[in-house]
Amino acid sequence: MALAMALVAVPAVAQSTDATVGQTSELDVPAPPADANLPQVEPVISEEEFDETVPELDPSNDPALDAPLESIEDFERRVAQEQAGAAPAEGQDAPLGDPTLADGDAVEEIGDAPIRDAELAAPLPPLDQFNVEPVEFAQDATDTETTEIAYSVRVNGLEAADEETATSLRDQFDSLSALEDGDGKAANVAQITARLTEDSALMQRILASEGWYEARAATQIDRTGEGDGLSLTAVIDVLPGPRYSFSDIVIDADPTEPPDLIRKNLVLKTGDPIVAARVQGAEANVAVALPENGYPFAEIGQRDILLDQETGDGVYTLPVTTGPRSRFGEIQTTGDLAFDAEHVGVLARFEQGEIYDSRMVDDLRQALVATGLFNTVSVLPQQTGEPAGEGTEYATILVEQEAGPPRTLAGSAGFGTGQGFRVEGSWTHRNLFPPEGALIGRGVVGTQEQGAGVTFRRSNAGQRDRTFQATAEALHSNYDAYEAFTGRLSALISYDSTNIWQKPFTYAYGVQLIGTNEQDYDFALQDLSRRTFFIGGLIGQAGIDRTNSLLDATEGFKITAIIEPEGSLQDGFTPYVRARLDGSAYFSPTDAITLAGRVRVGTIQGIERFDLAPSRRFYAGGGGSVRGFGYQQLGPRVVLDNPDFDPDDPDESADPFIYRPLGGRSLNEAAAEVRYRFGNFGVVGFVDAGQVYEDTLPDFSDLRFGAGIGGRYYTNFGPLRIDLAMPLDRRPGESKFAVYVSIGQAF
Repeated sequence: MALAMALVAVPAVAQSTDATVGQTSELDVPAPPADANLPQVEPVISEEEFDETVPELDPSNDPALDAPLESIEDFERRVAQEQAGAAPAEGQDAPLGDPTLADGDAVEEIGDAPIRDAELAAPLPPLDQFNVEPVEFAQDATDTETTEIAYSVRVNGLEAADEETATSLRDQFDSLSALEDGDGKAANVAQITARLTEDSALMQRILASEGWYEARAATQIDRTGEGDGLSLTAVIDVLPGPRYSFSDIVIDADPTEPPDLIRKNLVLKTGDPIVAARVQGAEANVAVALPENGYPFAEIGQRDILLDQETGDGVYTLPVTTGPRSRFGEIQTTGDLAFDAEHVGVLARFEQGEIYDSRMVDDLRQALVATGLFNTVSVLPQQTGEPAGEGTEYATILVEQEAGPPRTLAGSAGFGTGQGFRVEGSWTHRNLFPPEGALIGRGVVGTQEQGAGVTFRRSNAGQRDRTFQATAEALHSNYDAYEAFTGRLSALISYDSTNIWQKPFTYAYGVQLIGTNEQDYDFALQDLSRRTFFIGGLIGQAGIDRTNSLLDATEGFKITAIIEPEGSLQDGFTPYVRARLDGSAYFSPTDAITLAGRVRVGTIQGIERFDLAPSRRFYAGGGGSVRGFGYQQLGPRVVLDNPDFDPDDPDESADPFIYRPLGGRSLNEAAAEVRYRFGNFGVVGFVDAGQVYEDTLPDFSDLRFGAGIGGRYYTNFGPLRIDLAMPLDRRPGESKFAVYVSIGQAF
């Protein structure tokens, strides 16, 4: 017998037979023909024995047998008279009034009941005067206990089916079961029975989804206790039956290019069991593969699976409408435009005439969203019918835009021991100079830093992901190492990662002019002095990023190299080069644990330290460097008298000396972390090391170490970080501990 089967969430089998069933009544049943050969039936008793047992009726013995029948009217009248004259039985009231009928009628087919309650004969009150008295039920207010019946669940017969599947059928059942959802408690046996009936159907659906289309599930309730200790077991006995498998796979579709495009992506094989999830996944794979290979208008039809009960085989047929093979045509855009179709073409990674690929269309949609200029935006192919050669057609790419607010206010805040508080805010108009020409105003207020600046930025400047920006800023810095009033002009072209695209290779190059007045320690004067520096230079940066996240990497590595050829412009031209190399790596032995490491080396070649502006030297120490030490506190330093220290004040708590970092021309740093995450929280243990040197190359001597522990709270935009660290082998002037708060991991 053959069965037609359709898959929905889980497969179901619809049976059909060759028999046609009709409905008839007894009157429609025809009599057998006279010449029909009826079977011989042996009588129970003989006719002679029947005649002897049943006597004949003799009218002479009973004259009433031949008397005429009494009319109905005479019968009713006689019965009424007999009832009226009858004496009441014991405990019965005598008839009221006239011993005829209760309502006075002398003759009636059915007599009325005697009326003994005057209210029954009273007229009904009008509806507007009818009052309903609420019925009150007595209830014990102290009885608040809810009776519950405990039960357990037992499923029998799944062992053989589990051995054939890659997943546990019992686990699937438990996750959806009404019995399991009840946590072994029910209000009464009826509720357990209802859950058991529901779970029986669930078990059959689960088995059908794995290819057992003739599975049966019998249920019973096993009573194992009585009274207050009543304990029930809900039992499901499963009989899976035969498991169906594919005997043939038929694809009903027009030819494609390449010819095996559909069959290769329909990952079903003859002989495999008919599993609903695999069938749906295979069809979804085809629905994705066709638009990725030139068929944007393909449609997957309704599958058909014909099952053979005798062999346990299934013939699978999938109709597919491929539509025309297409190439990218022109880009058109409609709606409330943020920019025109020409700039959309700059964002697209495909060229007109290339074979259509839905991945490129999705990429364009993401790039449009990343501009931040739209409330909504969609990218869809449109069929044109215009031939494009080699049996293909052009497909227009239609971009529907709805521009959103272009202005943004943003802010950030942080705290670090030695740096104090730092708050930064910005105002951005992202499309003041279309397309994507942004004007950004920025301000910084902090314990040791104050400043403002303005930036013009052109995103996707003539090329996808390329950014041009020009910046003018003024900044006042007051650190332990130096105090500086600095003005800076710069222009930069960069290719960077974003929150949507983390690029494996990034670069930046540009120029900058710096004018700065800074306070520094003059060894010749043995005191602090102010000097003015004018610096011009180039900027070059390249990076390789193979990590899995920008803000919270758990696997991979990244390397960044920065080279800045510069020249001091006061008192002639003194060229030099600043260079720095940063690298980090991440490894996660488990889902909860990540091991992370970082190294940094830097050098400045071609200039003496004193001739170098203090703000252009290397420093180490702080939250992004060697934790446990104050900001910029590592390396060479001088000890100065603290002018705020009062030796005559017995309550004076200030340090009598100031330890002023001098910076250096080389540095090295290293850090190691063990990160453990549980849910949205995490803890981190870390050790940092580093040092700054006066020479141009680091010699890795006199390394200073800091160690500590940190906490993390993971959000959808990155982890919030708080670290507590202390220096090892602490020296005079160094803090006992340091605290750092920011967004993102330390590295």
